Amino acid sequence: MTAPDTGRGIGIGQWTAEETTTFGFPRDSFRILHVSTGNVCRSPITERLTRHFVSERLGVLGGGLIVESAGTWGHEGAPMEPHAETVLAEFGADTSGFTGRELHDEHVIRADLVLTATRDHRAQVISMGHSAGLRTFTLKEFTRLVNAIDPATLPPLEEGVVARARALVRAAAALRGWLLAPNAEADEVLDPYGAPLTFFRSIGEEIHQALDPVVTALTGVPAPA
Repeated sequence: MTAPDTGRGIGIGQWTAEETTTFGFPRDSFRILHVSTGNVCRSPITERLTRHFVSERLGVLGGGLIVESAGTWGHEGAPMEPHAETVLAEFGADTSGFTGRELHDEHVIRADLVLTATRDHRAQVISMGHSAGLRTFTLKEFTRLVNAIDPATLPPLEEGVVARARALVRAAAALRGWLLAPNAEADEVLDPYGAPLTFFRSIGEEIHQALDPVVTALTGVPAPA
């Protein structure tokens, strides 16, 4: 068996999206689900930073990307941690209207891409079933795989951001198992819950660095200079 070529993408004949998902939902949107433990620190930061980055790059054209979050032990209805709000505000991201959610089957079923804070979260999502294995990654794992994909092998933005996003997930899934992390910790984002603002800022910067290439690959547009 040989590894797939680095930068493996989807051929032109496969760029047209199916009309519905496996579970019958419309294919005119692409839903990203960020998962952490309590859904008050890491996953709110990744959710709102993803929205912010997509809006920076595409504006209303990014409307086909729906970004959500939930927690494996989510505090249903809880507000975001104040330090997480501070970090997001420092990046210029919107923090308004956030409420925590506990992860349910319906969230996984509807998600086209699940990005988790840790490998344990990833395992918990996959254990829920719903054919989640091929579309669930830790955030840092997905970043590593995305960095190995040649953007030229993905559908151009003119074909639609949804088609491009679906092709990116398929290409990343094809590379998993061939591009391994240097160590287990490399795919983890530590939990800042209860830590001082300085640690939240370091986690926020870590998430920022992991998300930037992902959003660039999803949208085909680099971050503003």
